[in-house]
Amino acid sequence: MTTRILHVSDLHFGARDDPILERGLAALIEEVSPELVIASGDLTNRGRRDEHERAAAFLNRLGPPVLAIPGNHDIPYTFPARFTSTWAEFERLWQTAEPEYIGAGAHVVGLNSVRPWRHQSGGVSDAQLERATNKLHQASAEKLRVVALHHQMVGAPWRTRKKPVARRTHVLATLVDSGAELIIGGHIHQATVSERHEFEVITDDARGVVVSIAPGLGQPRPKRRGEARGCVVYRADERTLTVDTYIWREDDWGLTAVRTFPRGREPLAVDGR
Repeated sequence: MTTRILHVSDLHFGARDDPILERGLAALIEEVSPELVIASGDLTNRGRRDEHERAAAFLNRLGPPVLAIPGNHDIPYTFPARFTSTWAEFERLWQTAEPEYIGAGAHVVGLNSVRPWRHQSGGVSDAQLERATNKLHQASAEKLRVVALHHQMVGAPWRTRKKPVARRTHVLATLVDSGAELIIGGHIHQATVSERHEFEVITDDARGVVVSIAPGLGQPRPKRRGEARGCVVYRADERTLTVDTYIWREDDWGLTAVRTFPRGREPLAVDGR
């Protein structure tokens, strides 16, 4: 059985909303039939009630179940609401800022990496990691075990000004040791994918883990160069995890990259070797 997940991020409702994207996503969903849609933060541009409502309506109309986590733009932009009612609008529509999804082929744990006192940088506390660890330990080994947060674990080289999640090495190591196979985020409006063996010196028998960042779906700064507009589809079977990156090309999606990684400890089998 192949498990498919659609990953969107950084919708930024309230800044140059484009109705054609909903029709485009509906067509892509009909084509790939994802089990779940993950929205990894910045659903809104300024965290206003009407922006939250439009973003939630957009995501819920897509059809599949949605797991949404907040980004740094999803909390009030003004004081004192930024600190007195930080998650009120998000949780009014999504119930929690750290959701969990258990489905036929995937077990997804959401982490809230937003820190209200820092607009851009994000972090994950040890208490959050402990809760995520407990959930991952309870997950079936037969399901794709995913952790979703807003702030990036890895970054595209041309977005170096946006720092990754605080204590990245500690956070990543804890999630990997807890059994996560796929760790995803957004925030930098660029797609980038890496596999554990590519960035960590480890023994040969260590299992693979994929870290993936989705491009932004919205385009709040259309004149800024170097920010892609697209989404990612993950396809997992018993042996491999494939990451398909789709980029929006004015009136339709273009499949711009396909990357396949091993699941488990065995290296990727290549045809013809």
